[in-house]
Amino acid sequence: MKVLVPVKRVIDYNVKVRVKADGSGVDLANVKMSMNPFDEIAVEEAIRLKEAGKVEEIVLVSIGVKQAQETIRTGLAMGADRGILVVAAEDVQQDIEPLAVAKILAKVVEEEQPGLVIMGKQAIDNDMNATGQMLAALMGWAQATFASKLDVDGDSATVTREVDGGLQTIRVNLPAVVTADLRLNEPRYASLPNIMKAKKKPIDEKTPADYGVDVSPRLEVVKTTEPPVRKAGEIVGSVDELVTKLKDAGVI
Repeated sequence: MKVLVPVKRVIDYNVKVRVKADGSGVDLANVKMSMNPFDEIAVEEAIRLKEAGKVEEIVLVSIGVKQAQETIRTGLAMGADRGILVVAAEDVQQDIEPLAVAKILAKVVEEEQPGLVIMGKQAIDNDMNATGQMLAALMGWAQATFASKLDVDGDSATVTREVDGGLQTIRVNLPAVVTADLRLNEPRYASLPNIMKAKKKPIDEKTPADYGVDVSPRLEVVKTTEPPVRKAGEIVGSVDELVTKLKDAGVI
């Protein structure tokens, strides 16, 4: 079975994000970029399935700027087999919207014919949490979102999902789309030999036009602002004083 894993290039999760002075967006100048953490978890899960003998090939696909090739190389160094880069933007500030990404992925799926798509549940830059669900809808496939455990057995998969009330276990028929949650696994670090090998693994470069998809933005960011500074806490001397202050604040 072949597994397709979409990966996205985002600001590294360790970086403190800063808003541009004019409020037009996030400042990306000289900022470290890396693979979206949830996508990294998806890559790790695909590799584990391959190591278990349930997957034969892992194909990574990234949609965005040309620099996303580095993100694909990271996944190849972890253990994926090859990559597909869809250059859909020239400006690093342009974020391809979930529906356009899902439409491109649907075309890639039609070409590659994977038995399973594993992807991060959301990207940490826009937190849309929509691409996986949209892809499943476009393909007419089963979907299992927020997966914290995945077991593939023949032509079906058993997925444990994290829901508001706890955990939910479902079984889906393959092909299917599974979106990875934080507790699915702990991604490995790429070894130096594998990093060197990744440089020789193939990456096909495509454009949205190759798939007949329009990636023109439908949304316009009017303004970007940083969250308000949190006020300092206050120590109270008694329960009565606490109740009084909570009433004054309108909490109770």
